[in-house]
Amino acid sequence: MLKIGLIGFGFMGRMHFDNYVRLMQEGADIKLVAICDKLIEELKDGAAWGNIATEQSVYDLTPYKLYDSIEAMLSEEELDIVDITLPTPLHADLTCSMLERGIHVLCEKPVARTSEQGWRMAEAAKRTGNTLMIGQCLRFWPAYEYLKACVEDGRYGDVTSGSFFRGGGLPQPWFLNGELSGGCMVDMHIHDTDVINWLFGKPESVSSIARNVVPGSAYDVVSTNYVYPDGKVLNAQADWTLGGDFGFSMTFRVNFERGNLVFENNVLKVNPHDSEGFVAELSPDMGYYREIKYFVESVAAGEPVTVCSPESAVQSLEIVEAEIRSADSKGAYVNV
Repeated sequence: MLKIGLIGFGFMGRMHFDNYVRLMQEGADIKLVAICDKLIEELKDGAAWGNIATEQSVYDLTPYKLYDSIEAMLSEEELDIVDITLPTPLHADLTCSMLERGIHVLCEKPVARTSEQGWRMAEAAKRTGNTLMIGQCLRFWPAYEYLKACVEDGRYGDVTSGSFFRGGGLPQPWFLNGELSGGCMVDMHIHDTDVINWLFGKPESVSSIARNVVPGSAYDVVSTNYVYPDGKVLNAQADWTLGGDFGFSMTFRVNFERGNLVFENNVLKVNPHDSEGFVAELSPDMGYYREIKYFVESVAAGEPVTVCSPESAVQSLEIVEAEIRSADSKGAYVNV
C-alpha cells in the first residue's frame, strides 16, 4: 500500500484530497495518512477559493495526521508519495529534497517559478530514479484527451488552425505578486501553452501581446501566436481580470482538414465535413481525478509517467518564458 502525505491545504490541496478519498473508497491500494500546512489549524475549518468547486466547504480531518511542519511530518511518517500543492516558488527545493529522500512526488503546476528550477527537478528525478509528475491536468481532461486522439490518429486530417482560451476573476492575493507567481501567463495561461506543446511539440517561435492590469501582478491578459513549420494557425489567450458574474471559462476550437472540434460550456461538439455533427461522449471525471489515478497507478507499477513527463512540463514553461520575452518586446517573434 502506498502511503501518501499531502503538503498544502488550500484550494488545490482540497481538490487533491477529494480525489484521494474517492480513490480509497474505490479500493485503490493507497492511503492518505498525513496533511501538512503551516496554517493547518486555520485552514481545516475554513473554505478555500478556487475556479472549480471542491466537494466540501469544511472538511473533517480527524482521520488524518495533521502537521504544520514538513520536517515533523517526515520524521513521524513513512511516506511513499508526497503531493505538493504549495505556492510555485516553493516547488523546486521541496521536490528535489523529497526525491533525494526516496519519496515519489506529484507536484502541482507550474513545475516551478523558472525553467532553470524545473530542469533541476527533472534531473533530480532522473538521478534518484524516483517518480516525479507535474499536475498539468488538461492532459487528463476528457475533452482535451479526445482532441489529442483526433490529432494523433488523423481521423479528420491535419490540424490547420486552433484557438484556446482560459479566463476568470482575480485569484487569491499571493498570485497577484508577479515576482512570486509569474502572473497570469505562468499560472493560468500555461495550461493552454502546455496543451499546445503536448499536441504539437515545441513551436519554432512565439509572438505575444500582453498587458498588466493589477499593479505588481505581472501580465494579467495575454494573447499568443505559435509558429510551426507546417503553417498551422494557433493562438491561445488568457485573462484573469474577468470580474462581475463571468465565473470561469476554458474553451477551444480546433479546425482540421475534414472537420472541427469546439469545446465550450463543458460540451465538446464534433463537426465532420462529410457527416452530421455530434456531441462527443466523454467521461464525467475531471482531470484532477484522472491525473492522480494515473500517477499512483504508475508508481505502484514502477512505470514512467509518459503522459506528463517532468521534462515535457519544463518544456512548456520554457515556451511561456519565451512568450513573456515576446510580450516585453511588444509582440516580437521570439525563438523557443
